[in-house]
Amino acid sequence: MNFISKNIIELIQNSLNVKKANLHNPIFNTDEINELAKCIKSTFVSSVGKNIKLFEKKISKITNCENVISIVNGTSALDLSIKVLNIQTNTEIFVPSLTFIAPVNSILYNNCIPHFIDIDKSTLGINPDKLEIYIKKSFKFKNGYLINNKTKRKVSAIIPVHLFGHPLKIDKIIKIAKKYNLKVIEDAAEALGSFYKKKHLGTFGDLGVLSFNGNKIITTGAGGAILTKNKTLAKKIKHLSTTAKLDHPWNYIHDEIGYNYRMSNLNATLGLAQIKKINKILINKRKLFKIYEKNFKNNKYVDLFSEPSSSKSNYWFQTIIIKNEYSVYKEKILEDLNFKKIQSRPAWSLVHKLDKYKKYPKMDLRESVNLHNRIINIPSNTFNFLK
Repeated sequence: MNFISKNIIELIQNSLNVKKANLHNPIFNTDEINELAKCIKSTFVSSVGKNIKLFEKKISKITNCENVISIVNGTSALDLSIKVLNIQTNTEIFVPSLTFIAPVNSILYNNCIPHFIDIDKSTLGINPDKLEIYIKKSFKFKNGYLINNKTKRKVSAIIPVHLFGHPLKIDKIIKIAKKYNLKVIEDAAEALGSFYKKKHLGTFGDLGVLSFNGNKIITTGAGGAILTKNKTLAKKIKHLSTTAKLDHPWNYIHDEIGYNYRMSNLNATLGLAQIKKINKILINKRKLFKIYEKNFKNNKYVDLFSEPSSSKSNYWFQTIIIKNEYSVYKEKILEDLNFKKIQSRPAWSLVHKLDKYKKYPKMDLRESVNLHNRIINIPSNTFNFLK
């Protein structure tokens, strides 16, 4: 076993007071079972039911966002967000390469072009200062549009991603977007319960997206939501997500090309039961970070990633970053951790390096590459030892 692996395994086992641990599991108890049984008994298990609106109200309260539309998953929420903002086809959209694949695929679903942007090591999100320099060097702003000097295409939007629940410098991104007339779709899929300058993530841009997948802070099984302060947009999103069907007691009349993207009542019911424990989950996530922080303090081989300045993170995934001189051992460390049943994983593959995505434009991504070679997500469950 690698000497670094042995050190990390011992620290994780001591932190969790267990010999083996999963990366992240949902926390269920009798609340979920009882509420789901009631929903099933009601027979309203699909996209009609009172719990959908109740769930949206709860998310609205947590995020302090008036308009919340629940969607079948985060990817569909991103897809629909691009659609409702009427972003022109064949225009470029800024997006990080170090991200889950969903925002990039959503760009392609809408016949737009992903343009990969580098990240900031202090936040793991898009680096606004580096982006500003890149824009001044490689683009021109003409007639209200940002134009790529090389491809001659317009840039229409930016999708900043808050990685692992940690806030990026979203205020600077918004400032850049306003300066260059870019729409902002804020990917806060992993960031329920995270704040930047006391404002909930997902509420800074034109639209924000949350995910309630099985491994998130709370889960609806499958599910997502779109957040917006714009009531007109919210109404359009809800309409399109329910197949653009007009209200009628029995007839099926659709006035636009719609999408069957609405969350089901069954999923919303699970979410309502989960929301009851969200404050405890967030408290315990922070407690877990503090335990890891104490045990990894002054470690010779890795640094524990902590929330950026001016931020309050949900600490969804606890993350260690291997020090540069030991990055060559990353795969061995992952192999040893998982062999010992300490479930850990690397960050997602850099999208710009995947075969299907290599052809798309990109800036200098050296920080993305460097961090990708060093990031490991370690067990982030709290229910085994925190009461």
